[in-house]
Amino acid sequence: MPTLNLGILAHVDAGKTSLTERLLHAAGVVETVGRVDDGSTRTDFLALERQRGITIRSAVVSFRLGDDLTVNLIDTPGHPDFIAEVERVLHVLDGAVLVVSAVEGVQAQTRVLMRTLRRLRLPTLLFVNKTDRRGASPDGTLDGIARRLVRTAVPMGAVPSAGSADAGFLPYGPSDAAFGERLADVLTRHDETLLAEYVAADGRLPHDRLRGALADQTGRAMVHPVFFGSAVTGAGVGALTEGVRTLLPAARGDAEGPVSGSVFKVERGPGGERLAYVRMATGTLRVRDRVAFGAAADGTEELPEGKVTGVEVFEEGEAVPRDAVAAGHIGRVRGLEGVRIGDALGVPPPGTADRHFAPPTLETVVAPVRPGDRRALHVALTRLAEQDPLIDLRHDPRAGQTHLSLYGEVQKEVLEATLSDEHGIAVTFRRTTTLCVERVTGCGAAHEIIDTGPNPFLATVGLRVEPAPVGGGVRFRLGVELGSMPYAFFAAVEETVRETLGQGLYGWRVPDCTVTMTHSGYWPRQSHAHAVFDKSMSSTAGDFRNLTPLVLMDALRRAGTRVCEPVHAFRLEAPADTAGAVLSLLAHLGGVPRSTRTEDGTAVLEGDVPAARVHTLQRRLPTLSRGEGVLECSFDRYEPVRGAPPARPRTDHDPLDRKQYLLRVVRRTGTGTAGAHGPGPGSTAGDGG
Repeated sequence: MPTLNLGILAHVDAGKTSLTERLLHAAGVVETVGRVDDGSTRTDFLALERQRGITIRSAVVSFRLGDDLTVNLIDTPGHPDFIAEVERVLHVLDGAVLVVSAVEGVQAQTRVLMRTLRRLRLPTLLFVNKTDRRGASPDGTLDGIARRLVRTAVPMGAVPSAGSADAGFLPYGPSDAAFGERLADVLTRHDETLLAEYVAADGRLPHDRLRGALADQTGRAMVHPVFFGSAVTGAGVGALTEGVRTLLPAARGDAEGPVSGSVFKVERGPGGERLAYVRMATGTLRVRDRVAFGAAADGTEELPEGKVTGVEVFEEGEAVPRDAVAAGHIGRVRGLEGVRIGDALGVPPPGTADRHFAPPTLETVVAPVRPGDRRALHVALTRLAEQDPLIDLRHDPRAGQTHLSLYGEVQKEVLEATLSDEHGIAVTFRRTTTLCVERVTGCGAAHEIIDTGPNPFLATVGLRVEPAPVGGGVRFRLGVELGSMPYAFFAAVEETVRETLGQGLYGWRVPDCTVTMTHSGYWPRQSHAHAVFDKSMSSTAGDFRNLTPLVLMDALRRAGTRVCEPVHAFRLEAPADTAGAVLSLLAHLGGVPRSTRTEDGTAVLEGDVPAARVHTLQRRLPTLSRGEGVLECSFDRYEPVRGAPPARPRTDHDPLDRKQYLLRVVRRTGTGTAGAHGPGPGSTAGDGG
């Protein structure tokens, strides 16, 4: 049976979870429609979701439409603080329903979601919800959709008695000539063959021909049918369901092809085991199969493998144990310890390398109220970071602090409640600060030779640091022969390079650069005559791990870095007579308007604003715009900081301060000085650079 993986998306409070409940009820999966206010919805399974009435984690539930289609429905968060959760889900969908409130109309997050849907060319239907609410304006909402979301929106029916409990939905049918003309006008803009048929038929194309063209162009994300109704009363939901069945394309994929899938969610089972939610692109993943998984998509590094110990697929609202999950389906897979969100299984699906998730731009320090909970807090946060890998953790063991990156203040509140309710840990947060990065500005090199000068470690390491294109990541290359020393030593250097670049010259992460190893050398495993292995005469991986930060930071200091702050692109609407005050505020906050225009008495401003100033802009805009201002913001890029670069406290052993670094590391490892070791008998390694 064909499968459709469908996402429900919306601005917070537009009613998408209520719509999910109504769809499940219409399909016979649930006997009664759950209510968000009562905490009885099927997909908001976390206690905190039920308490707050918001979706925090995406949830999967399955149902059938008729006898010819299985739908895996994914309910996604609507609050902007959880946009990363939404973006991960979009890449595994075949189609989407974007919910818009008929009362509030098109909102800021609605625009962000639609822009992403169009960028991914994901087939999308729109559902205008809450037509039964007082103040509902279906026509005004449709006008807002056409002006602010997409011009190729096609209304599929009318709404009698809008704004009352009797609001219904009357689908346009084959006998509605006006609908046929509007539909033909939209469809012929994208199809020359259809246009020729339209002209030849003197503007009277058969309804079946138009409906087929509508399905074709909807499936290619060229047009977007719009349905109206109420998730509470059920009005219009039947027509939407039929639209999902006939207008959105089912999943494609060769079940006999190579195993290829994407992990879009990770959670822990009752026994603490890791559960990976996987959308299969091709092939069939079976219990007891061994499969490679990881983020690499270019084949340049060997990926870990895991053995599948269990598979569940979603059927009729439940996760059901099965022997396998095939192409086009979503499965919950057990046994892949170490798997992370965003990993590919087997052969990476097309487009994996091009996926981009907006990074968190804020950071805070979280500390337990009870000092004895520090270890438990670290374990709990590590588990939470598994569910959202963009929540980066930095632990400072000396200060006993954990630094946590996040997207917004609501996310902080949710984390606080989650730690309290699920782990019994009360925490406090420090003031939220902006997360910057460091860009390498030049080329720098450094090296230290074994048993030479101030080098206290039994290792030779030379590194050259160069800039890399934005988004290129950290690339580690060898400028020495791979056989010049054991592979484990090279691996230790590369691993330490990547870890050390988490804190650059000013303490910020260095995301994009190329690091080349230019010198290598070691002392082979040695011992005195008739004695056991002697560490003081032989190099170990620890020598390379301890020396690499000193060499790398020396090279980075010579190359130089520039601190860059996150910048958000904004679109702001406010009454035209308040534009002057809004522009003055933007200038004060360092915002740069790129375009300004007036539409029907509304000033529309688009431009850039530093991420650190977004919260102030959000807070002050309502006062300046008489409560009518609408702000849409999303991360765009990093730009060099103006003025003195800000620094972030270090949480490592600070390799920029050689004396203190050696005091901490040597004391911890018990290492002496290189001169005290002396070269071992028969030593030949020396400098391999």
